[in-house]
Amino acid sequence: MSEPPRKIRIMPGAQSDLSAATYQIHDETHTLGNSLRWMLMKNPKVEFCGYSAPHPSENHIQIRIQMYDNLSSLTALLSALDDLDALFGSIEDAYKTSLGRDDIEVWDEKR
Repeated sequence: MSEPPRKIRIMPGAQSDLSAATYQIHDETHTLGNSLRWMLMKNPKVEFCGYSAPHPSENHIQIRIQMYDNLSSLTALLSALDDLDALFGSIEDAYKTSLGRDDIEVWDEKR
């Protein structure tokens, strides 16, 4: 049985200090790619960030990060993932709070 692919992989061609690198994120799509790119670009230390889904039949995205001042793109990536997790958590909390206090109409479609 083969080992499952790693979730995040550093692609060949990265700078030795990781100030510029392309990361492959397995089992993700444009949903995470666009959100992650947005969060990374909010970081003023990020010089460039772009992502792509190389082919619709390939189950991964690639994200390129270039940093100012030879800072680590890996640190920026991990920080952006943590920030997205916190943001999604606060959205979920607000949604659940809203559901609990609002008078909402539940509609059940009969087939």
